Amino acid sequence: MLKYTEDHTIACYDTDAAWRLKPASFMNLAQEAAGRHAVYLGFGYDDLIASNTAWILSRVHVEFIDTPLWRDKITLTTWHKGLDRLFFLRDFILTDASGNPKVKATTSWLVMNLETRRLVRDPKLMEEGTTCSENVIETPADKVQMPKDVEVEFVSDHKVAYSDVDTNGHANNAMYMQWAMDAVDYEIASSRAVKSFTINFNHEIKPMETVSLYRTVVETADGLHVFVEGRLGETSAFCTEIIF
Repeated sequence: MLKYTEDHTIACYDTDAAWRLKPASFMNLAQEAAGRHAVYLGFGYDDLIASNTAWILSRVHVEFIDTPLWRDKITLTTWHKGLDRLFFLRDFILTDASGNPKVKATTSWLVMNLETRRLVRDPKLMEEGTTCSENVIETPADKVQMPKDVEVEFVSDHKVAYSDVDTNGHANNAMYMQWAMDAVDYEIASSRAVKSFTINFNHEIKPMETVSLYRTVVETADGLHVFVEGRLGETSAFCTEIIF
């Protein structure tokens, strides 16, 4: 099974006041599907943790073609594309009941030894019969940084608490996107649909640590670009570019 498919109905708790699927909710759906498919392929969480290694999500790029709404029936399909330079790539496509594409995404992952913190090149992750070379988005997720020579505004501090933390004992990747959307001016976030976003995960965030959120807004011909960075002191924990 080179491609893994799940059917869902968009729940109310995964949408905003305009009934649109939230970016963080898409990430939750995607990471669970990725985990289930990895188990089937033989390199899921239990397989990797036996050798003290784990999947680390590094970069995500998501394009909302026609954002799903509350109660929509959708199908999420994902596949593992193998190694590209430093990263293992995995793509996703979310379609409606008629097969029309609604959301496309490409993700970049690392495999890390949890004790040494070094990257691992496990041969079984590239075995024939586990990878599919099809691209739903041609180019892997790009590097994201705050634009230079722009005014950056401090938004708020967020102390990582119980609801932020996942089974690995640190802030779940979808929560980073939730904090980022909360850092966007509400009038923008509530009135405009997200066209796309790219997020880089630069440093893990642990319980009780405080993330300082900063933002800047750049308007171009293709939309409103909101950059949000979360910092642990002087260290960038994540940076995202959200286009409305």
